[in-house]
Amino acid sequence: MSAPPDSGGRTTRAFTPDFLTELFRNPLDPGYADAAARRRESPAPAGWRGVSARAVSVVVIAVVGFLFAVAYRETMAEEPSRSQARAGLIAQIKQRESETDEMTARADRLREEVGRQRDAALSGSQAARLRNLEAGTGLGRVRGDGVVVRLADAEPKDDDAVSGDSDAGPPRVIYTDLQKVANDLWASGAEAVAINGQRLTATSTIRSAGAAILVDFRPVTSPYEVTAIGPGSMRDKFEESRAAYLMRRVAKETGLSFQVRDADDLTLPAAPEPRLRYAQPSVSPSPSPSGSGDRSASPGPSGSGTSPRPSGGVR
Repeated sequence: MSAPPDSGGRTTRAFTPDFLTELFRNPLDPGYADAAARRRESPAPAGWRGVSARAVSVVVIAVVGFLFAVAYRETMAEEPSRSQARAGLIAQIKQRESETDEMTARADRLREEVGRQRDAALSGSQAARLRNLEAGTGLGRVRGDGVVVRLADAEPKDDDAVSGDSDAGPPRVIYTDLQKVANDLWASGAEAVAINGQRLTATSTIRSAGAAILVDFRPVTSPYEVTAIGPGSMRDKFEESRAAYLMRRVAKETGLSFQVRDADDLTLPAAPEPRLRYAQPSVSPSPSPSGSGDRSASPGPSGSGTSPRPSGGVR
């Protein structure tokens, strides 16, 4: 906007401050300035403000302390019941394991008694042939020279960086390690294999359940000993296998233990009797008449117009 002319008759240009300039020049709202002025005219006692702040702090600290005390008391009150429940579960597990071991030993004694009675009833050649078949299938106890492969978890360390950074995997034995070792022992000529005393058969399983390893649904723990009975060349062939190469590499990178040694006069126990299921043809109670146009049935080997459906599989 223009200003009036000065004494020399010239017109000077003057500008009113815009909003931003006024804001930076007077940042405080006038209402706050008035309130501050009123407080200066009638100031509150400084002692009262200090007492009030200290009282609020004390109340807050007391409430927080009370909450912590209540939480601690509730936690300690529940701890005995938790410890009791944990102790009860551990006792049940140990009791069931003891009962299982006793029943397994009794089953072995009964199996040996059945074998003696059977050998007495059969002729000598038939009994010998049956014993050889049982030894080959894992249902009979065997004895001989062989190889022991020992695998053990690495020693625990303060920093677990090795378990997560190594390309070879965790510094502990996993179930696939036992699978590879057992399979390559079979491929090297083993006639009988057991893991921590658990005899392997054609239907055996090696799997994991969380951090535990199960062999035929029985838990095994570190150190793991894979025992195999076979010819004298078995160790040399196994040392050249892929499983041995892999486990040596894993042991070097993660720190777990892997050892292979010869062993004389090994004894491997018999495996439990397997529970096999067999496929059976399904007999239809009302066969479809010929020429009825039923397209769901396919002709069987005898041309009857129906196809057998297995009710199960061989395990």
